[in-house]
Amino acid sequence: MAKHNQTGKTGEELAAEYLIARGYIIRDINWKNGKLELDIVAYKDRTLIVVEVKTRSSDLFGHPEDAVNTRKIRHIIDATDAYIQKYDLPFEVRFDIISIVKKENEYEIEHIPDAFYPPLL
Repeated sequence: MAKHNQTGKTGEELAAEYLIARGYIIRDINWKNGKLELDIVAYKDRTLIVVEVKTRSSDLFGHPEDAVNTRKIRHIIDATDAYIQKYDLPFEVRFDIISIVKKENEYEIEHIPDAFYPPLL
């Protein structure tokens, strides 16, 4: 596995552990439907939480969450629509980002609830 793929996988595992420790129920990790993908789909307080996980081995080139641009948000929203339709879910939806940066032998985790909202059409 390429180093960047392993970094991403480790980040998703850490993010899931972080969420579970805070009372979230993990529904899916790395959910895929064709070209659509969601990093983590969780549930808490009658809300479906879609979590985009961004992991970096350093913050030398900026914060990981800065990589969630308009195009990425559109992709996440399209994937969320497919997920909700596939499972016929009646929940409110929230979009979060978990940003993870490796600092020496530790990971710094930042959870950003309500990180973005679906654009109005």
